[in-house]
Amino acid sequence: MTIRILLVDDHPIVRNGVRTVLEAESDLEVVGEAETGTRAVNLAHRLRPDVVVTDLLLPDIDGVAVTQRIRADLPQTQVVILTCADQENGSVGNAVHAGAIGYVLKTANIAEVVQTIREAAEGQVHLSSGAAARLIEEMRSPKAQVALTEREREVLRGLAIGRTNKEIARSLDIALTTVKSHVRAILDKLGVDSRTQAALYAVQSQILTPEELQAA
Repeated sequence: MTIRILLVDDHPIVRNGVRTVLEAESDLEVVGEAETGTRAVNLAHRLRPDVVVTDLLLPDIDGVAVTQRIRADLPQTQVVILTCADQENGSVGNAVHAGAIGYVLKTANIAEVVQTIREAAEGQVHLSSGAAARLIEEMRSPKAQVALTEREREVLRGLAIGRTNKEIARSLDIALTTVKSHVRAILDKLGVDSRTQAALYAVQSQILTPEELQAA
Protein backbone atom coordinates (compact mmCIF):
# COMPACT_ATOMS: atom_id res chain seq x y z
CA MET A 1 0.00 0.00 0.00
CA THR A 2 1.29 3.45 -0.90
CA ILE A 3 1.01 6.06 1.84
CA ARG A 4 -0.07 9.41 0.39
CA ILE A 5 1.49 12.40 2.14
CA LEU A 6 0.87 16.15 2.22
CA LEU A 7 3.89 18.23 3.30
CA VAL A 8 3.36 21.54 5.08
CA ASP A 9 6.30 23.89 5.73
CA ASP A 10 6.90 27.52 4.82
CA HIS A 11 10.52 26.87 3.79
CA PRO A 12 10.84 25.46 0.24
CA ILE A 13 14.28 24.01 0.95
CA VAL A 14 12.85 22.03 3.87
CA ARG A 15 9.94 20.72 1.81
CA ASN A 16 12.28 19.73 -1.02
CA GLY A 17 14.58 17.92 1.38
CA VAL A 18 11.80 16.05 3.12
CA ARG A 19 10.17 15.15 -0.20
CA THR A 20 13.45 13.72 -1.50
CA VAL A 21 13.90 11.63 1.63
CA LEU A 22 10.34 10.31 1.67
CA GLU A 23 10.08 9.52 -2.01
CA ALA A 24 13.22 7.40 -1.77
CA GLU A 25 10.93 4.96 0.06
CA SER A 26 8.87 2.75 -2.27
CA ASP A 27 5.74 2.90 -0.10
CA LEU A 28 5.67 6.69 0.42
CA GLU A 29 4.35 9.26 -2.05
CA VAL A 30 4.19 13.04 -1.58
CA VAL A 31 0.96 14.10 -3.29
CA GLY A 32 1.05 17.78 -2.37
CA GLU A 33 2.90 20.61 -0.65
CA ALA A 34 1.71 23.72 1.17
CA GLU A 35 3.60 26.73 2.47
CA THR A 36 0.81 28.04 4.70
CA GLY A 37 -1.68 26.52 7.09
CA THR A 38 -4.70 27.73 5.18
CA ARG A 39 -3.47 26.20 1.94
CA ALA A 40 -2.68 22.98 3.81
CA VAL A 41 -6.26 22.66 5.03
CA ASN A 42 -7.63 23.37 1.54
CA LEU A 43 -5.28 20.87 -0.09
CA ALA A 44 -6.09 18.23 2.51
CA HIS A 45 -9.77 18.50 1.63
CA ARG A 46 -9.01 18.18 -2.07
CA LEU A 47 -6.31 15.48 -1.97
CA ARG A 48 -7.48 13.42 1.05
CA PRO A 49 -3.93 12.28 1.96
CA ASP A 50 -3.30 9.45 4.39
CA VAL A 51 -0.86 11.55 6.43
CA VAL A 52 -0.24 15.29 6.72
CA VAL A 53 3.30 16.16 7.85
CA THR A 54 3.31 19.73 9.13
CA ASP A 55 5.57 22.17 10.91
CA LEU A 56 4.14 24.01 13.91
CA LEU A 57 5.48 27.42 12.90
CA LEU A 58 3.64 28.66 9.83
CA PRO A 59 3.12 32.23 8.54
CA ASP A 60 -0.66 32.34 9.01
CA ILE A 61 -2.36 29.76 11.23
CA ASP A 62 -0.05 27.46 13.17
CA GLY A 63 0.34 23.71 12.93
CA VAL A 64 -1.92 23.13 15.92
CA ALA A 65 -4.81 24.90 14.16
CA VAL A 66 -4.02 22.99 10.96
CA THR A 67 -4.14 19.72 12.89
CA GLN A 68 -7.39 20.58 14.61
CA ARG A 69 -9.16 21.55 11.37
CA ILE A 70 -7.96 18.57 9.38
CA ARG A 71 -8.76 16.04 12.09
CA ALA A 72 -12.23 17.55 12.60
CA ASP A 73 -13.12 17.41 8.92
CA LEU A 74 -11.05 14.43 7.72
CA PRO A 75 -10.89 11.82 10.49
CA GLN A 76 -9.23 9.28 8.16
CA THR A 77 -6.26 11.63 7.64
CA GLN A 78 -3.58 11.43 10.33
CA VAL A 79 -1.31 14.35 11.25
CA VAL A 80 2.38 14.19 12.15
CA ILE A 81 4.19 17.22 13.53
CA LEU A 82 7.74 17.66 12.15
CA THR A 83 9.20 20.73 13.79
CA CYS A 84 12.12 22.43 15.45
CA ALA A 85 9.79 24.12 17.96
CA ASP A 86 10.90 23.99 21.59
CA GLN A 87 9.16 21.15 23.41
CA GLU A 88 9.20 23.19 26.61
CA ASN A 89 6.61 25.70 25.40
CA GLY A 90 3.61 23.38 25.59
CA SER A 91 3.69 22.61 21.88
CA VAL A 92 3.58 18.85 22.40
CA GLY A 93 0.46 18.92 24.52
CA ASN A 94 -1.23 21.46 22.26
CA ALA A 95 -0.51 19.37 19.16
CA VAL A 96 -1.72 16.14 20.74
CA HIS A 97 -4.83 17.83 22.11
CA ALA A 98 -5.56 18.99 18.56
CA GLY A 99 -5.34 15.40 17.30
CA ALA A 100 -1.75 14.89 16.12
CA ILE A 101 -0.72 11.23 16.26
CA GLY A 102 3.03 11.81 15.81
CA TYR A 103 5.55 14.41 16.95
CA VAL A 104 9.15 14.40 15.71
CA LEU A 105 11.86 17.03 15.76
CA LYS A 106 13.64 18.04 12.56
CA THR A 107 16.87 16.93 14.22
CA ALA A 108 15.63 13.32 14.20
CA ASN A 109 17.26 10.82 11.89
CA ILE A 110 15.61 9.87 8.62
CA ALA A 111 14.65 6.41 9.85
CA GLU A 112 12.61 7.85 12.73
CA VAL A 113 10.75 10.28 10.46
CA VAL A 114 9.88 7.50 8.01
CA GLN A 115 8.85 5.15 10.84
CA THR A 116 6.63 7.83 12.37
CA ILE A 117 4.80 8.38 9.08
CA ARG A 118 4.30 4.66 8.51
CA GLU A 119 2.97 4.17 12.03
CA ALA A 120 0.70 7.20 11.67
CA ALA A 121 -0.83 5.71 8.53
CA GLU A 122 -1.65 2.61 10.62
CA GLY A 123 -3.19 4.71 13.38
CA GLN A 124 -0.29 4.16 15.77
CA VAL A 125 1.05 6.85 18.07
CA HIS A 126 4.71 7.83 17.71
CA LEU A 127 6.24 10.63 19.75
CA SER A 128 9.95 11.31 19.94
CA SER A 129 11.37 10.34 23.33
CA GLY A 130 11.64 13.97 24.44
CA ALA A 131 8.12 14.76 23.30
CA ALA A 132 6.71 11.70 25.05
CA ALA A 133 8.43 12.62 28.29
CA ARG A 134 7.15 16.16 28.05
CA LEU A 135 3.59 15.03 27.39
CA ILE A 136 3.64 12.65 30.32
CA GLU A 137 4.66 15.57 32.55
CA GLU A 138 1.73 17.59 31.26
CA MET A 139 -0.72 14.79 31.93
CA ARG A 140 -2.08 13.90 35.34
CA SER A 141 0.25 11.51 37.10
CA PRO A 142 -0.98 7.94 36.81
CA LYS A 143 -2.31 6.58 40.08
CA ALA A 144 -3.63 3.21 41.11
CA GLN A 145 -7.01 4.77 41.98
CA VAL A 146 -7.91 5.08 38.30
CA ALA A 147 -10.59 2.40 38.22
CA LEU A 148 -11.55 1.11 34.80
CA THR A 149 -14.14 -1.57 34.24
CA GLU A 150 -13.03 -4.74 32.49
CA ARG A 151 -14.74 -3.60 29.27
CA GLU A 152 -13.04 -0.21 29.49
CA ARG A 153 -9.69 -1.94 29.86
CA GLU A 154 -10.42 -3.97 26.73
CA VAL A 155 -11.29 -0.81 24.81
CA LEU A 156 -8.17 0.93 26.16
CA ARG A 157 -6.08 -2.01 24.95
CA GLY A 158 -7.54 -1.45 21.50
CA LEU A 159 -6.65 2.25 21.63
CA ALA A 160 -3.13 1.45 22.79
CA ILE A 161 -2.39 -0.72 19.76
CA GLY A 162 -3.88 1.77 17.32
CA ARG A 163 -7.24 0.20 16.54
CA THR A 164 -10.09 2.37 15.27
CA ASN A 165 -13.46 2.43 17.03
CA LYS A 166 -14.89 0.18 14.31
CA GLU A 167 -12.06 -2.34 14.74
CA ILE A 168 -12.53 -2.33 18.51
CA ALA A 169 -16.28 -2.85 18.12
CA ARG A 170 -15.68 -5.76 15.75
CA SER A 171 -13.05 -7.41 17.98
CA LEU A 172 -15.23 -7.15 21.10
CA ASP A 173 -18.50 -7.87 19.27
CA ILE A 174 -20.19 -4.74 20.60
CA ALA A 175 -21.92 -1.78 18.96
CA LEU A 176 -19.90 1.16 17.64
CA THR A 177 -21.94 3.54 19.80
CA THR A 178 -21.00 1.46 22.84
CA VAL A 179 -17.31 1.77 22.00
CA LYS A 180 -17.66 5.54 21.68
CA SER A 181 -19.30 5.68 25.11
CA HIS A 182 -16.49 3.63 26.61
CA VAL A 183 -13.84 5.85 24.98
CA ARG A 184 -15.43 8.97 26.48
CA ALA A 185 -15.57 7.32 29.91
CA ILE A 186 -11.90 6.30 29.61
CA LEU A 187 -10.81 9.83 28.68
CA ASP A 188 -12.76 11.24 31.63
CA LYS A 189 -11.36 8.72 34.11
CA LEU A 190 -7.75 9.16 32.94
CA GLY A 191 -8.07 12.93 32.84
CA VAL A 192 -6.88 13.18 29.23
CA ASP A 193 -8.34 14.88 26.18
CA SER A 194 -7.70 12.59 23.23
CA ARG A 195 -7.35 9.00 22.09
CA THR A 196 -3.65 9.64 21.46
CA GLN A 197 -3.11 10.71 25.05
CA ALA A 198 -5.08 7.73 26.34
CA ALA A 199 -3.01 5.31 24.25
CA LEU A 200 0.26 6.87 25.42
CA TYR A 201 -0.99 6.92 29.00
CA ALA A 202 -1.81 3.21 28.85
CA VAL A 203 1.70 2.31 27.71
CA GLN A 204 3.78 4.81 29.69
CA SER A 205 1.89 4.64 32.99
CA GLN A 206 1.72 0.81 33.01
CA ILE A 207 -2.01 1.01 33.70
CA LEU A 208 -2.05 -1.94 31.30
CA THR A 209 0.49 -4.70 31.81
CA PRO A 210 2.78 -5.86 28.98
CA GLU A 211 0.84 -9.12 29.01
CA GLU A 212 -2.45 -7.30 28.48
CA LEU A 213 -0.99 -5.31 25.59
CA GLN A 214 0.31 -8.51 23.99
CA ALA A 215 -3.05 -10.16 24.44
CA ALA A 216 -4.70 -7.29 22.61
